[in-house]
Amino acid sequence: MLNYAWLILFFPAAGALINTFWGRRLGHRNAAIFANAAVLASFLMAVALFFGVRALPETAHRTFELPLWDWITIGDFRIEMALLIDPLSTVMALVVTGVGFIIHLYAATYMKLDDEHQPLDAARYARFFVYVNFFILMMLILVLGNNYIALYLGWEGVGLASYLLIGFWFHRPSAADAGKKAFIVNRVGDFGMGLAIMWLFFLFGKEAGSLAYHDIFAALEGASPAAISALTGVTLLLLLAATGKSAQIPLFVWLPDAMEGPTPVSALIHAATMVTAGVYMIARSHPLFQLAPGTMSAVAWIGALTALMAASIALVQTDLKRILAYSTISQLGYMFLAVGVGAYVAGIFHLVTHAFFKALLFLAAGSVMHALHGELNIDKMGGLKDKMPLTYRQFLVGAAALAGFPLLSGFWSKDEILFGAFQHSKLLYLVGLFTALLTAFYAFRAVFRAFHGRPRDEHLFDHAQEQPDGMVKPLWVLVVGSLLAGFLGLPQAFGAHINLMESWLEPVFEGVHVPEGSLGLVLALFVVSALVGLIGIYIAYARYVQNSGWAQSLQRSFAPLQPVLENKYWVDEIYLAVIVNPLRRLAHFFYGFGDQTIIDGIVNGVGRVTTTIGAGVARLQSGYLSFYALSLFIGAVAILAYFLLVG
Repeated sequence: MLNYAWLILFFPAAGALINTFWGRRLGHRNAAIFANAAVLASFLMAVALFFGVRALPETAHRTFELPLWDWITIGDFRIEMALLIDPLSTVMALVVTGVGFIIHLYAATYMKLDDEHQPLDAARYARFFVYVNFFILMMLILVLGNNYIALYLGWEGVGLASYLLIGFWFHRPSAADAGKKAFIVNRVGDFGMGLAIMWLFFLFGKEAGSLAYHDIFAALEGASPAAISALTGVTLLLLLAATGKSAQIPLFVWLPDAMEGPTPVSALIHAATMVTAGVYMIARSHPLFQLAPGTMSAVAWIGALTALMAASIALVQTDLKRILAYSTISQLGYMFLAVGVGAYVAGIFHLVTHAFFKALLFLAAGSVMHALHGELNIDKMGGLKDKMPLTYRQFLVGAAALAGFPLLSGFWSKDEILFGAFQHSKLLYLVGLFTALLTAFYAFRAVFRAFHGRPRDEHLFDHAQEQPDGMVKPLWVLVVGSLLAGFLGLPQAFGAHINLMESWLEPVFEGVHVPEGSLGLVLALFVVSALVGLIGIYIAYARYVQNSGWAQSLQRSFAPLQPVLENKYWVDEIYLAVIVNPLRRLAHFFYGFGDQTIIDGIVNGVGRVTTTIGAGVARLQSGYLSFYALSLFIGAVAILAYFLLVG
């Protein structure tokens, strides 16, 4: 079966091509069927790969490489298009295709209406599924490629696909601007990725004749001290790339604006695919990062500070999708914190659980948006649990998992990250723990404001209703994942034999030292984490359901921070003042002086000279016979004079 692994790429590619050439004629139903069938087939192939890897001997580190074709050959240097099938890539493939398939199912119904609640024509409907199939294809290339060039191909591919999807409703200026912003900000990170790969080539790849992961990592053993020292620079460039794709400080600003895309796009980008690429890349490149402790500390602190900053901004957001967007940034910060402290399994574990509950939250929010004819302001909602009981239950489960409610998926994975942070740095642990409190509060603030209490807009409430089965039923799969996925990675202290995630990923992260704690320490941190989540939920309940006086007083005590959080720390404004506006002024200068004055001046000057000469010559064509006779006489005299003088 592993020899047919290429089919996992073939299916979404075929789905995209079919809808590209025949989608307009296939109609809505058939276009959706082909797109969904392509991703379902890819998911089934990922399941087959999982069992294929499971059957591989542990002595081979459960790793299989499938060469497809020679891609680049320059002398002794050779790059293959080859697939790396191992425990890490299969986990990523299962998440991308599994959650991606649920999102495709949901989108088949959701996308029949556009953002203005008008029927979407067949051409645009098919084009949407071309983009999402292409997105899945590029993400699979990113996680399954066996070398850094394939990683870069997928990396750039998902960047292009995200631009197309975020700006899908390009007739809206806000959507067009959001797509451009995402593309440009990610280009900053992608520049770092390109430089890092070039540096790796000169350090190890040139001698090894390859940029395959196993060749680069094998070259580390005999590398010179200078090459090892240079890894700090390489990994910092890779970190820059990861901060762009995974929306971390300082390149996080594109992701909240990406909410301008259709809701299935938000779920696809923010839950299972693009934003997790940076976490995957660091985990895959862990042999490089392990030799650069300074970069590892930077990864951990960037993750912790991003998690705290984004969670604090989410506290005051009123747009339901933007609350979830800042939540995504915060949860990605937790994943960076995990891989930064060397808890790679915990980071991948949280990536998996986050895919379930965040996709669930975004798609449930899309149902609310459709029911309210595009309205996303939670201050205009209220009482929706009576009108949309199924969506309410789904959103509640997702919020509880996000908040770290005990025994749900997010609780287990977040607890493992906090345990790893505690073993590494008590300060990092405290930042993560306080962020968990904020997370629980803002998650249930959204629940209580949107679904509980009295309706704050009677017109919206009266027209709200449960959404069609095509949007409701697929979400139950995500509900099950949000409830149960956490049991894939119970703490080791509870018994290593039941930590399925740890044992599955062990061949990939073999040799990475994972600090272990006593059962008492694990249980103590376990209880603290549970209490923090419950306290955050209770504060939100007291403030927005009970409207308790002490909760209102607590909120007023933080009033001075309200403008700071509402303005998102003025990061966008700072970027505009320091980077964007100066570049615009510079561009206007070059356009005014360089383009209009110099370039246009030269072109227009040549044109004027040519026009003047032409006008002068045109005067000779007078049409008078006497003038032509005189011209002939003068010409003849001139010729005669020339020969007389020369002779």
